[in-house]
Amino acid sequence: MQNINDYIPVVGPSVINELFLLAERVQPRAVQNINSTAVGGGVAEILTRMVPLLRQLGVNAKWDVIKGNDKFFNITKSIHNALHGADVTISKEEWEYFLEVNRENAAELDLSDDIIFVHDPQPIALIERRNRRDAVKWIWRCHIDITNPQKEVMDFLKLYVEKYDSAVFSAPAFGQEMDIAQVLISPSIDPLSDKNKDLPQETVDEVLERLGIDKKRRLVTQISRFDYLKDPVGVIRVYQKAKKHIDCQLVLAGGGATDDPEGMQVLEEAKSAAAGDSDVHIIFLPAGSDVEINALQRASTVVLQKSLKEGFGLTVAEALWKAKPVIASAVGGIPLQIKHKYSGILTYSIEGTAHYLKQLLHEPSYAKALGLNGREHIKNNFLITRHIRDYLLLFLSQYYEQDVVSL
Repeated sequence: MQNINDYIPVVGPSVINELFLLAERVQPRAVQNINSTAVGGGVAEILTRMVPLLRQLGVNAKWDVIKGNDKFFNITKSIHNALHGADVTISKEEWEYFLEVNRENAAELDLSDDIIFVHDPQPIALIERRNRRDAVKWIWRCHIDITNPQKEVMDFLKLYVEKYDSAVFSAPAFGQEMDIAQVLISPSIDPLSDKNKDLPQETVDEVLERLGIDKKRRLVTQISRFDYLKDPVGVIRVYQKAKKHIDCQLVLAGGGATDDPEGMQVLEEAKSAAAGDSDVHIIFLPAGSDVEINALQRASTVVLQKSLKEGFGLTVAEALWKAKPVIASAVGGIPLQIKHKYSGILTYSIEGTAHYLKQLLHEPSYAKALGLNGREHIKNNFLITRHIRDYLLLFLSQYYEQDVVSL
């Protein structure tokens, strides 16, 4: 794990000094993060990096993970899909089971810290344990794209969201009509993590050789969990259209998450769509494959992120940090990271994505300029130090509104 002072060469001493100042004001309060998985997906990745850094700053930060079986996570996956706008039916029995598992977890967890920071829908009903006589503050953090949620599911969850003191969203479009304070905080990447730190060319070459990828030919890559909303089959269609005009290889690489039961099915469908093409490399990466992801992104000529829905899309920020040209869907939090034709390319369809992919493969100087602009944008807006600052201010706002104003 990095030391907080290791970030000084990246962001400057004044940024780190400010974090220590804010953390000193938060220190009397303990902060408990709660989510549904310790491995897989952006939430677990962020907490893995952020909680130790908060502790280094002197904040009593904790992290707990709720327990659930396959039945529970199948229900929460349906909730997840419904919040993204899918036509999903969740029965009364399923809602009752969802609440039952939350209550079982609430009975096991110590929920007495000063700030309870609950991430995403899976543990949302823990708020039932709240005792209004206590001074404990509750915050719900939504990491997913709820631009157009299914009304019935959103209305059910609102019954619990509005019991919190505030709700945090990743992009302005995700805000909802509700009777509590809403806060905008975008996610971030850690520039010093194994996934984002500089790598020697020898390491990049070794990873490519091990995975059977030709380092001498153009490489198009999408790094994502195998999830329908990441549209891996759509990525293959984009590649197939571009391949008719310019030689290239495609890598679809990613893993799964313990709270996502659909991953293996999506993986098999992607393999079927690419059957017979030896230039398509579909790679299931186990947990802890950060160096491999880093190497694949650094070896890429163009990085894609063809999401159908996206809470934020940390893989976009990761690729831009490496100064890679990125073509991504204009959904969720992705447009916060990319200004079209300046720091990347935003698209809306398979045809549009294929068009720009051909252009960037044919025009390497333009692609390079996009990547360099993208790196600067990520440096200024989406590194973990900015994210920690926002969270510290959020924690302070729960108790010390006047202090936050004075800062």
